[in-house]
Amino acid sequence: MKAIVKPTQRLEGTINALSSKNYTTRYMLIGALAEGTSTIYYPARSEDSDAMRRCIKDLGAILEEDDEKMVIRGFGRNPAPVRELNVGNAGAVLRFLMSVAAFCPEVTFINAYPDSLGKRPHEDLIDALGQMGVQVEHNGGKLPITIRGGRPKGGRITVSGSVSSQYLSSLLFMTPLLDEDSEITVLSDLKSKVVVGQTLEVIEQAGVRIEASPDLMHYRIPGRQKYASQEYIVQGDYPGSAAILAAASVIDSDVKVLRLAEKSRQGERAVVDVLRAMGVPLSHDNDIVHIRGNGRLTAGEFDGDHFTDGVLAMVAASVFAEGTSRFYNVENLRYKECDRITDFVTELRKAGADVEERQSEIIVHGRPDGVAGGVEINAHYDHRVIMALTVVGMRSAQGLTINDAHHVAKSYPQYFDHLLSLGANIEIVSS
Repeated sequence: MKAIVKPTQRLEGTINALSSKNYTTRYMLIGALAEGTSTIYYPARSEDSDAMRRCIKDLGAILEEDDEKMVIRGFGRNPAPVRELNVGNAGAVLRFLMSVAAFCPEVTFINAYPDSLGKRPHEDLIDALGQMGVQVEHNGGKLPITIRGGRPKGGRITVSGSVSSQYLSSLLFMTPLLDEDSEITVLSDLKSKVVVGQTLEVIEQAGVRIEASPDLMHYRIPGRQKYASQEYIVQGDYPGSAAILAAASVIDSDVKVLRLAEKSRQGERAVVDVLRAMGVPLSHDNDIVHIRGNGRLTAGEFDGDHFTDGVLAMVAASVFAEGTSRFYNVENLRYKECDRITDFVTELRKAGADVEERQSEIIVHGRPDGVAGGVEINAHYDHRVIMALTVVGMRSAQGLTINDAHHVAKSYPQYFDHLLSLGANIEIVSS
């Protein structure tokens, strides 16, 4: 499908933030790893969460759902002996389940998206699983990947955190179920520490004990633990809401986004602080972010590692800021659904933005008068790219046409509907 994004003069109205994808997939996983019945209220509906639904059902979990909740009867450390799993284009789901698959005799994760997830590396997790006695057959660290496990062993494990924190989270979910105690040491740097905090939060809610060092680089995990059956409430999603907030910031607006907790442990909560630092008139009270945008922003410098999945939306906002903005410490963006630095900068330049890239930085020379637009843009199979480019298109002189815009459904199927309800001038064309 194509999204024809036309210049938009004003956004106005109130929307509910969608439920958090990150928390939904984590709650679903610990629900599956529990032996009883767990209930998740307000789970996210997206391609990523649907991938986790599909895979844990294949592994033996029993799911029942209605409009409000999901009930999961888990399989504990005894998943069904499934032969294949299809995670779609969901990298986090793949990595979390690679460790769970170590409890199975043999599982192959198929390569359903060779041009996206199929290009992403997983060597660091493969190496860590190998230390646990798990045999892994792979394609240079990429899909398809076959896990030959059955009885993974705990002990001393090292894992790199320089590419993704998802490898560490994967091990943290699985190791408490092992017969042996485990000790995990993170090598080199650890990206997205805030997201590791979410993993630890969810695990603790399920009654499992993990001792983490203050810098999150070292862990002691007692073995022979069990995830308790619990009730969980999924909070609103900051990563998806970041693009809505960015759009309201660059256009004349009066927009409220509900269900965004002020004290959330989502790292992307920082996008509210970023926009405030850029001079956007906003308030954040009672879990409501209220923006009265006037389109005037000032540039700033921001450490993007604190809000990884909100960086592209903030870059889009800074395209229209007065001065030069710098988003640094963002190299891990290169290892997402696409290279979110090179690919995104390429599309921004097509739209008329003045942007530069470094290995771990995006630098934006703002154009407060706007950009020309009037071109077709490639989505690169990436939901975050689509959402951020939509923001640019709404403030451009001639709009933008975004190809393959249906990939926004990976995390935010209602994205365009929500923008349209606020008054955005967007035409969706099926192709």
